[in-house]
Amino acid sequence: MHVPDGFINAPTSAVTAVVAAGAIAVSLRGARRELDDRTAPLAGLVAAFIFAVQMLNFPVAAGTSGHLLGGALAAILVGPFTGVLCVSVVLLMQGVLFADGGLTALGVNITDMAIVTTVVAYAVFRGLVKVLPRSRRSVTAASFVAAVLSVPAAAVAFTFLYWIGGTTDVAIGKVATAMIGVHVLIGIGEAVITALTVGAVLAVRPDLVHGARDLRQTLRLRVNGELVDAPPADKGPAGPAVPAAARTSRRTLWATGLVTSLVLAGFVSFYASASPDGLEKVAADKGIDAKTGKHAASDSPLADYGVKDVTNARLSGGLAGVIGVGVTVVGGSAMFWAVRRRRGADASPTVVENV
Repeated sequence: MHVPDGFINAPTSAVTAVVAAGAIAVSLRGARRELDDRTAPLAGLVAAFIFAVQMLNFPVAAGTSGHLLGGALAAILVGPFTGVLCVSVVLLMQGVLFADGGLTALGVNITDMAIVTTVVAYAVFRGLVKVLPRSRRSVTAASFVAAVLSVPAAAVAFTFLYWIGGTTDVAIGKVATAMIGVHVLIGIGEAVITALTVGAVLAVRPDLVHGARDLRQTLRLRVNGELVDAPPADKGPAGPAVPAAARTSRRTLWATGLVTSLVLAGFVSFYASASPDGLEKVAADKGIDAKTGKHAASDSPLADYGVKDVTNARLSGGLAGVIGVGVTVVGGSAMFWAVRRRRGADASPTVVENV
């Protein structure tokens, strides 16, 4: 779904850049309410995990592959505002360092892959958890459905943008049919990855899953006229109390997630499908890639997910993946800690409420 330079014209790309900038500004403010000392490190890890899993293209149809978009996963694990930021960080790293997704199309990609997927997925997820029984299984099931729907929603959004500002003359009905059809299949893979990951975190640290926060009653503080989550009353030196069967420490969870991301990007990615992804396949079949431009970062030493001058393909791709995970987790974590510290600096509790 990474849109390269040349698919969408300059005026439409500029408008989406403004939309993306506005959404990021709103998300930075919203993330201050979502992040705390426990979840800020998880947010950086989520960004790195999404980067790693996006390297694992899986086959979905003859000659076509797909990969995780990540909006649903990020929104459910760390919240919708933080989720938009997680996916945006990944897209920025991919565009600047790996020449994946055009730089002039960065606004298009953030609007499509970060904003649309996160908003649609979280809206569906919240709607489902309100009507399903209050249980971890319900959270996992809702995650699956939300992720399934988020991917074709992104395909619809791209089709709309292409209808407005596409650079080639292709019947929009053909583009819509092809894009939605293949991305429904990709959505199933997205849903499996999302549900498995959310379920795994729920099993060891359910208190860290933003989408499961309604499974427990939360004390909130009014801070500068806004309600924010307060530290649980039973919080001790080791953090909030969790069930005995789920006492994996945050450090252990973080380290496990990081190692998993490094293994996926550095080793498993070599075995990913080499077939074009859904957008690439549709673009080639329908001719919407006729005016694709050269990527501004095509001379990057990490372009196309390989390390320049490393001739061994497996080693080159593995090193690029490890570097990508490292840069994403460091950059993402630094940003989320800064957002968290800003929240702490602004906090001035005045009223305590039970909700």
